[in-house]
Amino acid sequence: MKFIHVTDSHLVAPGSRLHGLDPQARFARCIDSINELHADAECCVITGDLAERGGAEAYEFLAAELARCAIPTHLVVGNHDDRIAFRQAFPEIPGRGQDFVQADLETSAGVFLTLDTVQPGTHAGSYCSDRQEWLRSKLTEHASRPVFIFMHHPPFDIQIPALDVIGLAEKDEFAQIVTSHSNVRHIFFGHAHRPLSGVWKGISFSSLRGTNHQIGLDFVSDTITYVDEPPDYSIVFIDDEQIVVHTHTY
Repeated sequence: MKFIHVTDSHLVAPGSRLHGLDPQARFARCIDSINELHADAECCVITGDLAERGGAEAYEFLAAELARCAIPTHLVVGNHDDRIAFRQAFPEIPGRGQDFVQADLETSAGVFLTLDTVQPGTHAGSYCSDRQEWLRSKLTEHASRPVFIFMHHPPFDIQIPALDVIGLAEKDEFAQIVTSHSNVRHIFFGHAHRPLSGVWKGISFSSLRGTNHQIGLDFVSDTITYVDEPPDYSIVFIDDEQIVVHTHTY
């Protein structure tokens, strides 16, 4: 299986800029590149912070861009997103209002679980008991299938203090759930605006730069610094024996 991972588009109203950059133009170039080079991919998953301020105009732009994307796209919400405005732009998304935006998606490689780690009023992530129960039930339901998790916030510290302070609150609870099931093969996340990968509790993971601005690589300060590094998307290949993640600067 081949699919595309995109994250952190931070779209704003058309004509506006963010951190001195044009999020709409950069995201449109991302779609152009996917259409040109990867129309054979099975799907694309975007792991949150779709809009910078959860604005209706930003989501309308996103919907229009995805309509011209050559492959199906699945969406995850992040701390900058607004569930209500998001659902108004994407009425096909299950649920209503502030219901959690979560899904289990059938793919040729196994089941993709898209998680909602949003807690309104904070940029930190949360995975409350209701969401934990949903995850637990889905991992049990798909116990005989490979499972791949997609979420915005990483479920562990990544050693960048400015990001770790706004990471997932329920790290221990999340770890207990996923490690009690043997079918989780990989975790894809956003939020970091950095290319990174590794293994956590025996589960491989990866993330990448966003499509607009990036976060400086600072292992000391607890203050976020935004930098203009090139945007990325990842091309992921999965088979029974391996997962290969290529990161493409477009």
